[in-house]
Amino acid sequence: MHSLVCIIFFKFLTISFLLNGATMAELSNRSSSYSDDVSQRRRELAGIETTFKFPSPLPNWPPGGGFAGGIIDLGGLQVSQVTTFNKIWSANVGGPGNVGATFYEAVSVPKGFSVLGCYSQPNNMPLFGHILVGKDVTNDPLNPTLKLPVDYTLVWSSVSLNIKKDGDGFIWFPNPPDGYKAVGYVVTSSSEKPDLQMVRCVRSDLTDSLESDEWVWGPSTSLNVNGFNVYSSRPTNRGVRAMGASIGGFVVQNGIGGSTLSLSCLKNLKGSLVDSMPNLNQIETLIQTYSPVVHFHPNEPYLPSSVDWFFQNGALLYHQGDESNPSPIGLNGLNLPQGGSNDDTYWLDLPKDGSSKERVKKGDLQDASAYFHVKPMYGGLFSDIAVWLFYPFNGASRAKVEFINISLGKIGEHVGDWEHVTLRISNFNGELVRMFFAEHSWGTWVSAASLEYANGNKPVVYSSLDGHSSYPTPGLVLVGPRGVNIGLRDDTAKGGQVMDTGVKSVVVSAEYLGSIVVPPPWLNYVRKWGPKIDYDLDKEINKVEKFMIGKLKKSFDKFVKSIPREVLGEEGPTGPEVKNSWAGDEMT
Repeated sequence: MHSLVCIIFFKFLTISFLLNGATMAELSNRSSSYSDDVSQRRRELAGIETTFKFPSPLPNWPPGGGFAGGIIDLGGLQVSQVTTFNKIWSANVGGPGNVGATFYEAVSVPKGFSVLGCYSQPNNMPLFGHILVGKDVTNDPLNPTLKLPVDYTLVWSSVSLNIKKDGDGFIWFPNPPDGYKAVGYVVTSSSEKPDLQMVRCVRSDLTDSLESDEWVWGPSTSLNVNGFNVYSSRPTNRGVRAMGASIGGFVVQNGIGGSTLSLSCLKNLKGSLVDSMPNLNQIETLIQTYSPVVHFHPNEPYLPSSVDWFFQNGALLYHQGDESNPSPIGLNGLNLPQGGSNDDTYWLDLPKDGSSKERVKKGDLQDASAYFHVKPMYGGLFSDIAVWLFYPFNGASRAKVEFINISLGKIGEHVGDWEHVTLRISNFNGELVRMFFAEHSWGTWVSAASLEYANGNKPVVYSSLDGHSSYPTPGLVLVGPRGVNIGLRDDTAKGGQVMDTGVKSVVVSAEYLGSIVVPPPWLNYVRKWGPKIDYDLDKEINKVEKFMIGKLKKSFDKFVKSIPREVLGEEGPTGPEVKNSWAGDEMT
């Protein structure tokens, strides 16, 4: 009997493996032909020897306001963005990809401006970054916005570090005078203290709290939180109303929670962010310049549509207590309840008719629109442009458990799927700086220097099969606990249909412009865009688990418990305006 069970089990594994078309190549995380092309160029670099350039020249931005003017006033302190650097020191191993990192000082600083700190980045990409410089415009000698440090404290040096390095590097903390804060480190290739004239400290009321962001470098081949590490920095408080702004520098840490002398970030005291933000004409030009190109998987059955196509093709509005009498939805969602809260009293669903339901599930790519939301970030130094796509239906999930692929039945299915990516634009010059790829309830920031581009400067996005998560490269990503060979399969690939999000772009919100952009009624619908799933989620999971034995079953059970219920499809999803990222920073 035991032998018969084993035979049946392994036959199931074989069939599951064949049906999912898995190959050993597919089972490598984030495999990507594009990544290979870019990596080939980067492997040829010794340290960083190239500077990133966009594939096409940037346009002349339409006139008006302070957007792309090169200087932003934070309230007595003007700041400008410098992108030209001289190399100070580099390590040739350690950090992301074990290729080291390089430290730089700003050059070509505009007249009258002062350096606030140094810049660093990993060697696994071309030189691409910025550092802010500052200028005191208060004309108040008794209370200037900038002052020289009173001394320096050595934070760290590479002298005792036995690795491949370009000489030795020394990181110094500028000791600020009373009432001032340091906002950046100074890096030298000498053990002698830097000249006090090299950097300025900032008046305390023009500063805010700072935290570490992405790992830049550490002597180890992988992040070791117990050792010395360099990180990019970001304000602790982030969102459309937060006024903190990083200078683009770095922070260092020694050990868990150990910060080597506290840096601050800048703070916009003006209160109004409109001056540096793009006007509507500039927004439209930004969209046509950077609107992402989305590649759908060749086997993708559920494509996006416009919201109005969904409404006009039979989508229904349900009301608690009157479920037998759903209402058709008017153009732009005019009859949808506005405001309130997500209280489960209303929800949307597909048409009742079976054939209409199946047709609407598939969406209509030819009619699909991309919905753009523009908001200030980092004290108005950047514009975040979120690009939202609506899918009438999200397909079922598949899982990889050790060496097999498993269909999860109905798990993951839900009506009304909203997905997005976010472009972060510098308000100093209109350049794309980073891009956020939303992946279920989290996501990934990618530097503009590491993106794939198409049709000029349009970043390429790969939408995962059935689930529609966004990725910068094609291949397989496993969604689940790190370090284990188990997770939801997010498969992406070229060869399917493609959408240029700029072709049918709709700006649905730019709150800082006041009444110039009028949001459609459906945007203020804060209830669910799909019903609660009417199947027993635990029962569906048990259907899958019954084919597993021993450690395999335990691993799968632990994995399922780690995945948010919304990802698995138990709850109907909410619309863009309800997401935390609408008024805040992206979740990473």
